[in-house]
Amino acid sequence: QDDVDKTWHPLGSRWRNSKCMECDCSSCCAAYSSPRKFPSDCVSVFDPKACKYIVHKKNDPSELCPIFAAVG
Repeated sequence: QDDVDKTWHPLGSRWRNSKCMECDCSSCCAAYSSPRKFPSDCVSVFDPKACKYIVHKKNDPSELCPIFAAVG
């Protein structure tokens, strides 16, 4: 049973829950990486629908920024 969603899954299966965690019958872990190094004029924003971080210019969300390092 998923501890977050309280949904049941077959033995040996894998799934992604509503908190963007990749799970199997023994544990869950983040299904995304977290940006750690990017230009100072940019900001990192989590998109819960896509289960990923978007890094864009602080003053222009339509302009994406490079990510130099991430964890996860």
